[in-house]
Amino acid sequence: MNVEKILQSKADSSVLTVAPGTSVSEAADLLSRKKIGAVIVSPDGRAAAGIVSERDIVHALAKRGADCLGQTVDTIMTANPVTCACEDNSDHVFRLMTEGRFRHLPVVENGEMVGLISIGDVVKARLSELAMEKSALEGMIMGY
Repeated sequence: MNVEKILQSKADSSVLTVAPGTSVSEAADLLSRKKIGAVIVSPDGRAAAGIVSERDIVHALAKRGADCLGQTVDTIMTANPVTCACEDNSDHVFRLMTEGRFRHLPVVENGEMVGLISIGDVVKARLSELAMEKSALEGMIMGY
């Protein structure tokens, strides 16, 4: 399955962004309210300057204490995040995420973000593929 199909299978494929000057506290509040694991840092809502995840916030808290909550997201974000394209397949994306040890990947086409996928989205897609393969194999064995 390719990334485009993964995006199509999501209930909401919009990408939430925050501006570079947004406080870490505001970003944490957004993550909590929307029940998401990461937010894209973008000056214009189209290009991914960085990404801030729950994990980034926890690391900042551990290193800097509660004072980090008043700092801006651009001080803790992962700058220039790894991205993928709509035509990339789920195996490639899963490998990127596993090797890079990150759980969210912006989807970029022609220099603009068109979506954001999580490791959960990729696993769900792969499980769906496996279920279809299993069904097809059972059909072949049973003579359907």
